[in-house]
Amino acid sequence: MLIDEKLVGELLDRPADDAALVLLEGTAQVTDRAALEGDHAFRGAAVLLTRGELVDRLGGSSPSEEDLSRVAASLSDSVGKLGARPAGPRSR
Repeated sequence: MLIDEKLVGELLDRPADDAALVLLEGTAQVTDRAALEGDHAFRGAAVLLTRGELVDRLGGSSPSEEDLSRVAASLSDSVGKLGARPAGPRSR
């Protein structure tokens, strides 16, 4: 799994609501918004979820492990579908 509950928990543990879970070159990681805006190492990163969005999605900042696992699975599934081709016949 590309994104696990540990990574989601790391995002939740950040103090700033604009901290973000990003995808960069096939790797998911947590970073601060300042790094995204100023650090060339994060150029091209796709923001998957901010801490503020995560807290809203969870309904608070004290979720169960099951809640973290569910969010991680949902994000992993969504990221996995980014590279998927649509089903059906291929045109030649």
